[in-house]
Amino acid sequence: MKQNGPLGIILAGGLATRMGGGDKGRLQVGGCSLIRHVIDRLSPQVEQMALNANGEPARFDDLGLPVIADSIDGFAGPLAGVLAGLDWAAEQGADSIVTVAADTPFFPQDLVARLSESATGQMHPLVLATTPRTGEELKSGGRSRVNRHPTFGLWPVALRDDLRAALQGGLRKVVLWTDQHQGREALFEDDPFDPFFNVNTRDDLARAEALLR
Repeated sequence: MKQNGPLGIILAGGLATRMGGGDKGRLQVGGCSLIRHVIDRLSPQVEQMALNANGEPARFDDLGLPVIADSIDGFAGPLAGVLAGLDWAAEQGADSIVTVAADTPFFPQDLVARLSESATGQMHPLVLATTPRTGEELKSGGRSRVNRHPTFGLWPVALRDDLRAALQGGLRKVVLWTDQHQGREALFEDDPFDPFFNVNTRDDLARAEALLR
């Protein structure tokens, strides 16, 4: 059956090396796992969701979501998760997906709408979320005035075979591929804090607790 809007894909395939490995999305913030915060935030924005994760899928049975693994051998980074999501979306009859990271509990509640709006007029909707680059970041970041958040994007099913070929050819950097296909950017404000703040360390976990309060 044809799907109207983009489907949601939660990217949880990272190695979590800075947290000692394991499923980072299971870490608790405010008495609730990171991944549950993400599900609750994304579910009102999409009709269907799936979780991209590798290893034994049964460990996520409690979430009630389809679990899709990377189809590219080895750890190929977030683009492999995007590809897995695009292949799954094609099976559901969808034209696009929106990806979010499993360790980012405060992403915008209008993420999908804003990404979709920014894609207006594109033959293949391809948009990354960005926030302003300010202060020291601006001085050290070259000419770019924005931070691109490559795990938060709108991706077209129509380009999945192109992405597969790029990954098989060794491409790993998200923005290299999106730039090749005239990808756009959707700018989100970072006041009072960056909504794409993600939990990489124990200090980040403490900060997330504080932000939730």
